[in-house]
Amino acid sequence: MIPVRFRSRFCKALSYLFDHLGLRVTWLLDMDVPQLPFGTVIVGTGSGTFYAVKALARKCVGKSAVVLYPRGYHLPSFDVIFAPAFDNPFPAANVITIPANLVANDEAFYAEGVKAFEARHTPKPGAEKVGVIIGGPNKCSTMTKGWAHQKLSQIFAAHQGAEFWVTTSRRTPPEVEAVVESFPWDYALIYSKDHFNPIPAFVKLCDRLYVSAESTGMISEACTFGTAQVRVMDNLNPGPHKFRRFVENLAEGGYVGGTRKVDLSREFASARRLLGL
Repeated sequence: MIPVRFRSRFCKALSYLFDHLGLRVTWLLDMDVPQLPFGTVIVGTGSGTFYAVKALARKCVGKSAVVLYPRGYHLPSFDVIFAPAFDNPFPAANVITIPANLVANDEAFYAEGVKAFEARHTPKPGAEKVGVIIGGPNKCSTMTKGWAHQKLSQIFAAHQGAEFWVTTSRRTPPEVEAVVESFPWDYALIYSKDHFNPIPAFVKLCDRLYVSAESTGMISEACTFGTAQVRVMDNLNPGPHKFRRFVENLAEGGYVGGTRKVDLSREFASARRLLGL
């Protein structure tokens, strides 16, 4: 794992020009350049890694793979691009479209999360488990007291007799957390008061999971692991944008509103073929 960032905004701007000119140099980047075996596959996770992947792959005569769609860079010279469908990627031989964000967790991660959660709370045997995951506003979404009260009231009314769990996040506004605390939860994690992460247990143990619509990472995780039916609490601003495309694509595929889970085995097999693995 190699943390990487550009030395400055100017260096990042230069990286777009250099990439299209075929110049892949590490001096634009603030990172420890490792000694890599010949033919190493370099995988970049996040937009700040796109140029670094090519620079390191050039250094070891290796192959390059990135997660997210690297707009602005020379797309054909990546060996593999894992592009979420909401980015509207241009079809190409090296582009592998996926319905949700890639989630790096595994079964051991969730087993540990469930164990830590059950040390804090004992689930009621036989009761339906309804989990609620609340994020926070961003440039494409809002989150108000009225929205929170309406959504939570609907959830409690729809699942009478269930066991209700909730977690907020570091992005949840204080006034929304106050509304959350006013409901009769069987388990509640208020992030401003406690930074424990119950989400792995929610994903593995819940029968229903409600997630605020702007939380693409949490929605992706809920749609990939566990068996819960995933529902989205819509707090998105009007108009077309990638967050709405993301939710609509998952709903069309049966991942939201249904019980279908994301299975990327074919996509990973395609990536291995492209990378010669």
